[in-house]
Amino acid sequence: MKKTVCLTLILCLAVSLVYAGGGGDRGTRNRIVIYTSMYHNAVESLTRDLRRQFPRYNIEFVYSGTGIIQSRIASEEQSGRLGCDIIMIADPAYSIELKGKNMLHRYKSREAENLAFDYDPDGYWYPVRVSNMVLAYNPERTQRNNIPTSFYDFAHDTRVAGAVSVRNPLISGTAMATATAIRDKYGYAYYQALGRQRVKVDYGAEETMRRLENGESRVSMILEESILRQRVMEGSKLEVIYPSDGTVMIPSPIMIINNRWSANRNIKAAEEIAEWFLSSEGQNAIVDSWMHSVRKDFPRLPQGARPTEEIRANSIPVLWDNVFKDKDDIHRSFEELIAAANR
Repeated sequence: MKKTVCLTLILCLAVSLVYAGGGGDRGTRNRIVIYTSMYHNAVESLTRDLRRQFPRYNIEFVYSGTGIIQSRIASEEQSGRLGCDIIMIADPAYSIELKGKNMLHRYKSREAENLAFDYDPDGYWYPVRVSNMVLAYNPERTQRNNIPTSFYDFAHDTRVAGAVSVRNPLISGTAMATATAIRDKYGYAYYQALGRQRVKVDYGAEETMRRLENGESRVSMILEESILRQRVMEGSKLEVIYPSDGTVMIPSPIMIINNRWSANRNIKAAEEIAEWFLSSEGQNAIVDSWMHSVRKDFPRLPQGARPTEEIRANSIPVLWDNVFKDKDDIHRSFEELIAAANR
């Protein structure tokens, strides 16, 4: 199992690059690099939007799982300069760490008063997109009344033992937030229950959906956005279950790296891009990429999604300080879960 995890981490380190705003290296004057954990289809769509909005900038996305990006940044930190100018990963707790290291640029967004979710009062980070961890199943393979519809029963309903899967919090920021939120609600006993369920560990949404499509998994933890996109774009029959004991909402941040640490030291350009992401136009692009808007009373939803405030009204809170300070404990516990589930 350790070999499998290590191999996956090595493969994930081969992150993809997507360019916006014209080809060629124009030097650092017009260059902005964004590290992100958004899925590649969202990056491709946003690339087109940014190219239209900022033709004078050469904007590069580097994308991979949150955990892989964090490892990359930790390595770059040793050299005294990061390889990015903006970070848009899933885990808001990471902003606590980077702010504490004095690596973030402080600025007051003119969009702050329009945001429905918390932001840093000092202006070091702002929420830019909302992802929701839900359950999903395949109605062509199983009936809804034969599977759990809460996170609690997901770990305890023996009818689906050996046919459930979760994302890996060592790699995925949204999975890490979910693992912490559920630990805070149900305790570490929840992990032990998942182990008894012989849970499978997925390293990407594609793997999760493949298991659901072929019947290997009867119910899985997965982001709402993955299922919604699959239904509309691929004609999938997979369905979202909003857990009765609460959806885990993850309002992911956008952070600008300060001049001391940024790759290209184009602070004004980075501010312009961040402001666009927080604007109505930028949030339309976020919703088009199947994520929820962070703005108050935003008129659009991802196609097929429940209203944001309805989801929020029945959500499991994520204590981001716990995600930050308990990360190592969560990782160790989850590795024990992997071992237990695969014996």
